[in-house]
Amino acid sequence: MAPALAAPLDTALLAPGTEVQVRSIERFSRAHDASHYLLVPDAVLSPTDAEGVARAFDAVRAAGRTLTFRSGGTSLSGQGVSGDVLVDTRSHFRRITVEDAGASVRVGPGATVRQVNTRLARHGRKLGPDPASEIACTIGGVVANNSSGMACGIVENSYRTIESLLLVLPSGTILDTGAPDAEERLRRQEPEIADGLLALRDRLRASPEQVAFVRQQFSMKNTMGYGINALLDFDDPVRILEHLVIGSEGTLAFVAEARFRTIEVRPAIATGLLVFETLSDAMAALPGLTGLGLATIELMDAASLRVAQRLSDVPAAIADIAVDQHAALLVEIHAKDADELGRASATALAHIDALPLAVEASLTTDAAERAALWHVRKGLYTAVAGARPSGTTALLEDIVVPVDRLLATCERLIELFALHGYEGSVIFGHAKDGNVHFLLNERFDDPDSIARYRRFTDDLVELVLSQQGSLKAEHGTGRIMAPFVRRQYGDELTDLMWDIKRLIDPSGLLNPGVVLSEDPDSYLRDLKRVPTVEGEVDRCVECGYCEPTCPSKDLTLTPRQRIVLRRDMAWAEEQGDTELLRDLRADYDYEGVQTCAVDGMCGVACPVDINTGDLVRRLRAEQASAVEDGLWDAAARGWGAVTRLGSAALTVADALPAPLVRGATKLGRAVLGADTVPLYDAGLPRGGTRPPRPGDPADARAVFFGACIGTMFGAEGDGDGSRDALRTLLDRAGVPVVVPEDAGGLCCGTPWKSKGHLAGYGRMTDRVLSALWAASREGELPVVCDAASCTEGLHVMLAHAVAEHPEYAGLVIEDATTFAARELLPRLDVPAKLDRIAVHPTCSTTALGATGALTQLAAAVADDIFVPDGWGCCAFAGDRGMLHPELTASATAVEAAEIRDAETERPFDAFVSANRTCEIGMTRATGRGYRHIVEVLEELTRP
Repeated sequence: MAPALAAPLDTALLAPGTEVQVRSIERFSRAHDASHYLLVPDAVLSPTDAEGVARAFDAVRAAGRTLTFRSGGTSLSGQGVSGDVLVDTRSHFRRITVEDAGASVRVGPGATVRQVNTRLARHGRKLGPDPASEIACTIGGVVANNSSGMACGIVENSYRTIESLLLVLPSGTILDTGAPDAEERLRRQEPEIADGLLALRDRLRASPEQVAFVRQQFSMKNTMGYGINALLDFDDPVRILEHLVIGSEGTLAFVAEARFRTIEVRPAIATGLLVFETLSDAMAALPGLTGLGLATIELMDAASLRVAQRLSDVPAAIADIAVDQHAALLVEIHAKDADELGRASATALAHIDALPLAVEASLTTDAAERAALWHVRKGLYTAVAGARPSGTTALLEDIVVPVDRLLATCERLIELFALHGYEGSVIFGHAKDGNVHFLLNERFDDPDSIARYRRFTDDLVELVLSQQGSLKAEHGTGRIMAPFVRRQYGDELTDLMWDIKRLIDPSGLLNPGVVLSEDPDSYLRDLKRVPTVEGEVDRCVECGYCEPTCPSKDLTLTPRQRIVLRRDMAWAEEQGDTELLRDLRADYDYEGVQTCAVDGMCGVACPVDINTGDLVRRLRAEQASAVEDGLWDAAARGWGAVTRLGSAALTVADALPAPLVRGATKLGRAVLGADTVPLYDAGLPRGGTRPPRPGDPADARAVFFGACIGTMFGAEGDGDGSRDALRTLLDRAGVPVVVPEDAGGLCCGTPWKSKGHLAGYGRMTDRVLSALWAASREGELPVVCDAASCTEGLHVMLAHAVAEHPEYAGLVIEDATTFAARELLPRLDVPAKLDRIAVHPTCSTTALGATGALTQLAAAVADDIFVPDGWGCCAFAGDRGMLHPELTASATAVEAAEIRDAETERPFDAFVSANRTCEIGMTRATGRGYRHIVEVLEELTRP
């Protein structure tokens, strides 16, 4: 925590532009990361640029305080938490600039690896570092931890692929290490650092014994302590400084921008799983496999294979064996094209065929089969961490040893698990690098557990160092291994590291207690409490994978923050801290509940399968009044009339002056609440059209489920909307359909489910599924829906109902995009395509796996399709965008800016999506009229 007598920050020193956040909900929501440490910051600063960071240094130093940088929060070793001042580097440092046709890229520390690789993909390039957490880990963390990954080894990691850094030193000096006069500036502005680094360089080089040891240590993946190999690899002070900062975990300087040399994407890939009778057999095969130049060789021990057998899509190679002492190697070949892949695969298979395998192996290029194999490897964390006992923390640790010592290390590690009672622990990792991870569950709420963890750690340190390894390979030293740096490097080299710290950060301003610590027990302090709360919360490992996809991430809270605040409130209540509990509860309703779009994208990204929207829906259900429930239950009884009334109201509103209608809804919101009355604006459309009339032709080939949002909301411009357009296309393609009875009174149930009105949801579920069961002739015909979110809603409704009505499992519900791409396109002629269209995928097309069909339809109607790299859920979320328009504005800001930039290059002929409310949200965000893709298809196929 912050020093008890520390001076407050002088906000005048921070101005202009730096936001200072001190509310409890802001401090506690940012306190948690993926590590097993918890420190609550006293204040959170959000500077906007390098100059703002320099001013923050001045303010924090003047107050006698310390600061820690935080971006993605995927760090596992405690390097991203602080009890003093936390500096948010994710909110304003996201710029990505691709240069030299993708050969280089300049990136702010707040951008994620996946976001950068998405922009590089069109150039056939990618970043060298390939951490498994690429969906969420940021460039700031990648540089701070010298991240590597499954394929890059030590050849393409951050240390090897960084071309230059824009640094803010603790003194406030801003240095671009790529500038032609960088060394001159360093010598002029920081002469002590320039001279001191050269002196440290010469000091190390003067000891042949220490030089040899450093070379050996950094011939492996190694993120333990500072990267003092920089003193051997470079001669000038700028390059030395630059590479010492890489892997320094925010303890030496702030990286405001990193320029990477990118690497070529090798898109032709083959994957195979090699299962051996014993771990010894697998390790004996490792040198020969490494000699083949395989991109990845991933190890899974026997415990891992037993866990994998519990996965729903486990490959037969694992499912069919009685696991005893088995081990497996997941191998992969990357090539530039099919011919090169064919040659490499033939060579590899000739070698593999001679290995003593327990199961016959093959190499597959099939995307689904490859995904299933990787799900085994990546699903280990999900299976073990997600099933851990409530109240425990999942610790994912990593070590590295010389490859020829990996077998002995793994065997002893398995013995240590048994010796210390860590049941269910698994070993997996990057075998060709001698780098393995292991996962164990521990609780830190009682002295016996902490004592056990201490004993295990002592034995682990002894094991790794006896094998000439490093206690950290990828995850960074952090707090967890800082006390053991001296054990690994000895006094002389550790003192050298301390001299580096004091030279560059003489006042100890940056991230104290991380990388270096002279307190032997510091790794046992500030351990995370994990109170039992509720099912959705208890499984969370606080990794932050969910955050980049969350629509509210820049407005209020992310899914991780919604969950950890539930833990903090439970802890406050347990400890009797009524003031903190009151503070957190006061802000949680708006920030945690009302501004959640419940779009489910977090569940897609979550490694332990948590859809935070389910938690929010349950909280909304608990908050709903009996009157509200009754009204929504009544609406379910007469939904057809409700939608027609809503349609009429929008049509009337469209004819009236917008300020008049907006004023009326503002008054209603003031009286009844912003979460009850939608806010009208001129961007909303007129009312929609009447639902289709029932029909049941004998030769029907599908059931047509026209979404009720087509009744509520009219089409963009003068069009007829997706419902009428799809019906026209079905007729034009000669596909007769059934229209269920009372079609206008049927709904996917999302309005009830998302608001937590369970009685009405149950009523609508019974009505809709019985109608679709009858209309589909008991599952004989597929059900086709014209709105992606409604299709997803029907899928969810069906999944919940099958337990009570198992016969409904025969229902097939399909989105209009997938049905049209498969069944209608071959029967339609597009005589003249548009030049260019912009496509907005939705959270529902993602969840349904229908985004590919959406882009296929787009390619059928236009020569050039543009899918923004920064697209995301629009957060309109039914009526959420009308209740809280600020949510949609925040969620769409990045995509809207990208659309505007793209239009300056070449105009678009159309803007398309796959769901009416998403189209309204994007129209509002961009000022461009978005329509359903089937509307454009219908227009271009008219005879």
